[in-house]
Amino acid sequence: MIDTNHTAKTARILKLSLILAIIIVLNLFFNYAVSLLYKTPTFEAFCPIEITSRAYTDKSMCIDAGGQWNETTSPMDIKSTQPISAPVAITGYCDVTYTCGAQYNDAQSLYNRNVFIIFVILGMIALTTGFYMMRFSVVALGFSLGGVTSLLIGAMRYWSDMQDWLRVAVLAAALVALIWLGIKKIKDE
Repeated sequence: MIDTNHTAKTARILKLSLILAIIIVLNLFFNYAVSLLYKTPTFEAFCPIEITSRAYTDKSMCIDAGGQWNETTSPMDIKSTQPISAPVAITGYCDVTYTCGAQYNDAQSLYNRNVFIIFVILGMIALTTGFYMMRFSVVALGFSLGGVTSLLIGAMRYWSDMQDWLRVAVLAAALVALIWLGIKKIKDE
């Protein structure tokens, strides 16, 4: 005698596992494909180790390296691995990554914006694919939820850098697209 309750429960768990696997693998695929085809900026490309590993003890040396000199009100003790022939009075510190760090942040923000756009496109394609595959309910759910997850990942990457008007525009476009998909593809039963 076959336990139909146990068999049905197992089938539901298997379907749910397949849906979750599609969501995860689809988004891993999106992430790795994007990282393979579109390289992320690295801090070292903007602020080479030669600049950041050097000690800057005066304002002109710091500014010449693209840094920002910050004055202090009291002298600082400097521990050095090299012998010092004469004591040096240091009256500030150098933020040597001031200029190159700002350039890196700008490049990272641009990169995140572009990746956001790519993820929105991929997410909408996956979501739409899910709606067109409704005959295969488990795969359709996996693609649809994978597309939604891709939209969420893309938005999370760029949300803090996104301007308020762009946030509203993106959310309005997503809402219109989702309503359109809902009206066109889902029929009341």
